[in-house]
Amino acid sequence: MENAKSPDQKGTPTHYTNGLLNGFHPSNGGAGGGGGGGGGSSSSSASGTNCSGGHHGIENFHHLHRPDVHNNGSPAKRCRLRRRVDSGKKNRPPFPWFGMDIGGTLVKLVYFEPKDITAEEEQEEVESLKSIRRYLTSNVAYGNTGIRDVHLELKNLTMCGRTGNLHFIRFPTHDMHSFIQMGRDKNFSSLHTTLCATGGGAYKFEEDFRTVANLELQKLDELDCLIQGLLYVDSVGFNGHPECYFFQNPSDPENCVKQPCCLDNPFPMLLVNIGSGVSILAVYSKDDYKRVTGTSLGGGTFLGLCCLLTGCETFEEALEMAAKGDSTNVDKLVKDIYGGDYERFGLQGSAVASSFGHMMSKERRDSISKEDLARATLVTITNNIGSIARMCAVNEVWHICFSMHDLTSVQKKPNNE
Repeated sequence: MENAKSPDQKGTPTHYTNGLLNGFHPSNGGAGGGGGGGGGSSSSSASGTNCSGGHHGIENFHHLHRPDVHNNGSPAKRCRLRRRVDSGKKNRPPFPWFGMDIGGTLVKLVYFEPKDITAEEEQEEVESLKSIRRYLTSNVAYGNTGIRDVHLELKNLTMCGRTGNLHFIRFPTHDMHSFIQMGRDKNFSSLHTTLCATGGGAYKFEEDFRTVANLELQKLDELDCLIQGLLYVDSVGFNGHPECYFFQNPSDPENCVKQPCCLDNPFPMLLVNIGSGVSILAVYSKDDYKRVTGTSLGGGTFLGLCCLLTGCETFEEALEMAAKGDSTNVDKLVKDIYGGDYERFGLQGSAVASSFGHMMSKERRDSISKEDLARATLVTITNNIGSIARMCAVNEVWHICFSMHDLTSVQKKPNNE
C-alpha cells in the first residue's frame, strides 16, 4: 500500500520473497513447483531452486538487508522481524507461502497451508497472517468469480521441513486489479515485500502491484516453471495416486480406460502447454528444452467462442454446457460423407471430417442447442491441438531416433515409437 512503512528505520525496504520460489522441491533436490504453469495444473517454480540454497536460494533475498530485531519498531514489528530472521537461519522463507501464474485468461494461485504450526508459532503469529490463512482455506469461492478447486488439493506434503496442504485457487485475469486491491487491504506488504509470479501478467501487472499494494514481483519464466512443476507433481503424486495418466483404447468408447502413468524416465518428451494459447515444447532434460511451435487456438479461444455462440459468461459455465452437449449435431463426420468408415485410410466413421460442418444447413442450425455448440467448440479446439502435437511428435521422434540409432534401423521402421 502507498503509505506502508518500511521495517527499516532508514527507509530502505526489507526484501523477503514468499515461499514458493524455494519451497516446491522434493528433499532429494529434484524438480519443484510454484506458481502455476499454464492450463494445466498451474504449479511451478524457478529452475534450480530449493530450500538448501542455489543461485535463487532464500539466502539471496535475506542478505539484501538484515534487520535489527532488537531495536527496530514496535513489539509486533520486532516479532515479525524475528520470525523472518529465524526462517532465514533455517534456510526457508517466512509464511505465507504462495505464488501465482498470471495467464491471459485465468490467474492460478497456489497456497501452502502449514498443518504443523506449534503453539509458540501460533501465539506469535500476527493477525494479518491468520486472516489470510482463514480467508483462503475457509472458503471455496471468493466473490463472484474466484474458485478454490477443492478436488485438486494436495494433502500432507512436506516442503522445506514443514508439513501442510497445497490449495489451488483461480479467477479470471480481468479481476486482477480487484485481487491487487485485496492484497493492499489485507496489508500483505507487512508480511512480504516480494511475491513470486509467472506468466505474461507478471510483466503486465508488475507496476500495479508496486504502486497499489507496495509489492514487488519476483518474475519466473513460465516455461521453466511448467517443466519443473510437471516433474514435481509427478514426483509427489496426487494424495497417494499418480497424477499423470493416459487413456488405453482411446478410439474405442466401449473399452476406453484411464490408466496411471509415471514419468520416471520421461525424456525426451513433447510437452503441450494449453493455456489461453498453446506452446509445444521438445524437452530433452529438466534444463534442456526448446519451443517447437504453438497455436493461437487454445483455452482463450474456447471461452471466447463459447461466449459469442452461447451467451455464457464464465469458464465454468462454458465447460458445464460442453459436458451436456452433443458435438455430432454440429460437426460433420466421416460417416455423414461416406455412410460409414473410410476404410482405405483407416478413418473411422465417427471421426470429424468438418468441424461445424452441419451449420451450413439452416434446418440444422435451428435444431441445435447451446450445449451442442459449446461441445463442438471444445472438440474443435482439442482436436486441433492434438493434431499439431502429433505432427510435432513424429518430427521430434524422427530426429531423436536419428541421433540415437543408425540410419538403417530408423529407415526399417520409420513410424516406430
